[in-house]
Amino acid sequence: MDRINTLRQWLHTQLPGDHSLSDPIGDASSRRYFRVLLADGSSRMVMDAPPDRNDLTPFVQVAALLQPALRVPRVLAQDLQQGFLLLDDLGEVDLQMALATTDEAGAEVLYRWVIASLIALQRDVPVDSLPSYSAEIMVEDLNRFAEWYADRHLGKPLTGEDLAIWERSRSLLVARAQMQGKVAIHFDFHCRNLIVTGSRQAGLDERVGVIDFQDARVGPICYDLASLLKDMYVQWPEDFRLDLAVRYWEAARQAGLPVPAAFDDFYTQFEIMGVFRQIRTLGTFARLAHRDGKQRYIDDMPVAVAYLRETCARYTELHPLYKLLNRLTDFVPGVGYTF
Repeated sequence: MDRINTLRQWLHTQLPGDHSLSDPIGDASSRRYFRVLLADGSSRMVMDAPPDRNDLTPFVQVAALLQPALRVPRVLAQDLQQGFLLLDDLGEVDLQMALATTDEAGAEVLYRWVIASLIALQRDVPVDSLPSYSAEIMVEDLNRFAEWYADRHLGKPLTGEDLAIWERSRSLLVARAQMQGKVAIHFDFHCRNLIVTGSRQAGLDERVGVIDFQDARVGPICYDLASLLKDMYVQWPEDFRLDLAVRYWEAARQAGLPVPAAFDDFYTQFEIMGVFRQIRTLGTFARLAHRDGKQRYIDDMPVAVAYLRETCARYTELHPLYKLLNRLTDFVPGVGYTF
């Protein structure tokens, strides 16, 4: 019996009566999600995570940890040996979809909702039960840039002075990340993992659902904000991002979160955290494309490179990384003047 039939059989033990199973939804590595449509018109989500490639224990534990602070799907039934979870269905409209149907004023409202959820995550979720995003793990994550993006994707292995520049840049990014205040972080806090569950007219409290949270950990306070405002799947002008960063910083200060007292210092932390995130993302996207055969991630790489150029050109300490990136991508900057 193939796995989908095993899943259907398990569902029938959990949901007696008629129901139907959708096609797989989204892209979650070796996990698959399906929407289960019930006879009364309601729906559930089911996760299929083969146990030889997944451990569902972190998902179940983190779901329980986040439940008091955030709108996350409840685990309604579980079979960890077979790798099945039955979950609440938070809805079909993620933030990317919602933003596609609104103007900038509507987008600002949506982002304010999301920022409120991010503040709740950082303020209200206890960190004692979460793993730490240690400097050693950060180095491993960033090394995918050299191994998978530079070498495997671009065919330009880092050697000699370029390797030395990379190692110094990596050390700088990790050191700056470790200097930030530490809070609970989602670790993939972008538009496709945020579900818009309310209405801008309804005034509902539970407006944003949060999914794909199993990698939550304790890490730099700017990490999730950089994932959100420098999203790979939705891009906004810098003045719009800056305004949202100010709103977040003000809310974080009011909540007593560990952000710098001066906004300029905070924004520098945010910018350099964005560089960390984009370097990590390029390595991850390259590995997904070349190891896992998910070629569509190549199409998202130029967004990360554009963010990197924007920020690295701005900060003197990041200029060596800026020049390295330009050499790797055969990019010739235009002539500029400094006054």
